[in-house]
Amino acid sequence: TLLRCGAPIREINTVRRHLSRIKGGRLAVAAHPARVITYLISDVPGDDPALIASGPTIPDATTPLDALEILERYSIDIPEAVRSHLVSDDTAPKPHSPEFGLDRTIVQARACDALRAAEASANLAGVDVRVLGDDLEGEARELGGEHATMALTLQKDLKEPLLILSGGETSVTVSGEGRGGRNVEYLLGAISVLQGASNIHALAIDTDGIDGSEDNAGAIFGPNDWSRVQALKLDPATYLARNDAYSFFEALDGLIITGPTRTNVNDFRAILVLPKSM
Repeated sequence: TLLRCGAPIREINTVRRHLSRIKGGRLAVAAHPARVITYLISDVPGDDPALIASGPTIPDATTPLDALEILERYSIDIPEAVRSHLVSDDTAPKPHSPEFGLDRTIVQARACDALRAAEASANLAGVDVRVLGDDLEGEARELGGEHATMALTLQKDLKEPLLILSGGETSVTVSGEGRGGRNVEYLLGAISVLQGASNIHALAIDTDGIDGSEDNAGAIFGPNDWSRVQALKLDPATYLARNDAYSFFEALDGLIITGPTRTNVNDFRAILVLPKSM
């Protein structure tokens, strides 16, 4: 329900931590007095260890009442057992508890690592790069539209190829019954602005290989695809209204399907902007 409301991941994980017997540091408490060493691959904006997988071995600074406030703010119908638990629970390990004194946390990989690798590869190919950040959040379709507008603006005075990179984790407020995920919705938001603009290509994927709950990692789109959009009578606004970006890109044969990658450093988005004269 929180996902359908478009809640950001930090709010979703706050609720998760206080409705779990292992999250929010409880797994580490179960292991103590053994020393716990945690190796993490970050799939959350900002790389806060307490948010990654809801922090099974990391103490939690939030409270059960914080979780309750989030649920009430989105007007979610809360089962009475959940409400009672959140009102009365005081079992969450405290951040400065001596139990965690000898523990160690190591973040092995982050979204910024993926963006740096892409930047290095692009530079080797002679392409300039602009990195917008590895922790971008917000409504997916709106961010896609903003990035498309940026690409069009930059292209006006562009002399050399430019790659616009970004990472993070967007949200989708679900109002329709279509198939999709935040990366294909981001890309569909971008297409709604680009509408076949020349020499601009874009892709958006989830690095775990699964965009939301579908079988695709994301999708890809180029300027030559716009004529096919028109030929197939695919109206981006209609597909956005029913949150059906998956079907849109499926019709274009633009889905990127990798299968699960068994790792996850969150979303990866790239817009290649070429000078109009190329």
